Amino acid sequence: MYCVAFSPDGHRIVSGSRDQTVKVWEAESGQELFTLRGHTAQVMSVAFSPDGQRIVSGSYDRNVRVWASDIREVLTLRGHTARIWSVAFSPDSRRIASGSDDRTVRVWDPHGGPEVLVLRGHAAVFQAVAFSPDGRQIATGSSDGLVKLWG
Repeated sequence: MYCVAFSPDGHRIVSGSRDQTVKVWEAESGQELFTLRGHTAQVMSVAFSPDGQRIVSGSYDRNVRVWASDIREVLTLRGHTARIWSVAFSPDSRRIASGSDDRTVRVWDPHGGPEVLVLRGHAAVFQAVAFSPDGRQIATGSSDGLVKLWG
């Protein structure tokens, strides 16, 4: 396993792993509920949407995948040219951010719309992304040793 995240209600856990899968687990029992397949390389980051209805995953295959709670892939977001390290949903579920080895953070419409924004500015890989609680800023962390705020 490379990454884990709780659902907003705390009843489920999502994980991403070396075997290219995203798995959803029942938190109380630890029982695997289902496996999501579609990535072609290890999954490095996962997150639930704030409403718990969707899951986002980022992989070394350069793709961000959005999954519905009924275990189907909804959307593949393509645009990164290198491995993806981190993904995050905005607090209102209207945006996804993904950070990559291509030294960009891309902001996406999780409902199939176009890429909304591309952030550049770190001297190295974007390894972490997070939205502020009000959704107006994005924090990024990089292997250049810096944390930056974008707004």
